[in-house]
Amino acid sequence: MRFTACPIDGAWLVDLEPAGDERGFFARSHCVSEFAAQGLDGVFRQSSVSFNARRGTLRGMHFQAAPHAETKLVRCTAGEVFDVIVDLRAGSPGYGRWFGTELSAANRRSLYIPPGCAHGFLTLTDAAEVLYMISCDYVPGAARGLRWDDPAIGIGWPSAPLLVSARDAALPTLGAAALR
Repeated sequence: MRFTACPIDGAWLVDLEPAGDERGFFARSHCVSEFAAQGLDGVFRQSSVSFNARRGTLRGMHFQAAPHAETKLVRCTAGEVFDVIVDLRAGSPGYGRWFGTELSAANRRSLYIPPGCAHGFLTLTDAAEVLYMISCDYVPGAARGLRWDDPAIGIGWPSAPLLVSARDAALPTLGAAALR
């Protein structure tokens, strides 16, 4: 695996290093010891899948409040998404900043998201599927989120969403969000 630091401290792009032959290729997409060598938590307690039937579906921006803050490793296994994180860590020099990247079945790239960051994505194709590896159990009472279109953050989505859930549309702005 190849690790590339992102502009949000603690976030990393993880690219495969395939070993190929006439059959195709083989590559590790996760290895606890390689993550540890990068100083990253590579132990994940749960995995989840988000299937999105339509292009233009927006999910986010979600996180869990401390002490249930999650580390995530996110990969698009079908189709393509524009994946975004927002730094919500109090005292972080990147507080309120966002980073986005395209994740797709074709590029096989993952995004490592440190605890204290909100996460969301916009599907760029129909039938987009996202695999989440998550460091801790889901705790409904710790679930939080903030608006995908908060002008204080100014996420540069590649296009306007066509479908946003009522729950996500009603999330608070960064200034009003209960982050803890």
